[in-house]
Amino acid sequence: MTEADVPAVSALRVTGWQAAYAGIVPQSFLDGMTVEADVQQRRRHFAGSKEGMTNLVAVNDLGHVVGWACLGRFRGGGTSTATGELYALYVQPALVGSGIGRTLLEAVHSHAHADGFSLMLLWVLTDNSRARRFYERAGYVADGAVQTDDYDGVSVSEVRYRRAL
Repeated sequence: MTEADVPAVSALRVTGWQAAYAGIVPQSFLDGMTVEADVQQRRRHFAGSKEGMTNLVAVNDLGHVVGWACLGRFRGGGTSTATGELYALYVQPALVGSGIGRTLLEAVHSHAHADGFSLMLLWVLTDNSRARRFYERAGYVADGAVQTDDYDGVSVSEVRYRRAL
């Protein structure tokens, strides 16, 4: 990913959230998301990326971004430095199921292994059954850890998954 990819990644992230999390995250939160606000956030995040954080994009034959993944060291405490985390993986909603996500995830695993990670963790919204099936087919298993995030006053739970590399 380059700085020039930020607007496309932001568009992908916002439409991805709005498609994948409808009925899970309050609609008021999803409706309030804008590509413009996400571009500003992504630019700040991209400019301040810590060493060891990797952003990957998938592009189509025309060079348009159709998928994005971000990985790095696990953000939680008490784990080995060999533990990585998949922070995000989004595919253009119309292309979900086309193999782009699987290809991106394989690239994530390759980069993670090259970065010295032997274990990958990720968080998935508990009610996002489609994403949970996707990660389970890729060899991830829920490890019992849960957390919640607040979206417009509604607590939404997430489960953590893990996979050895």
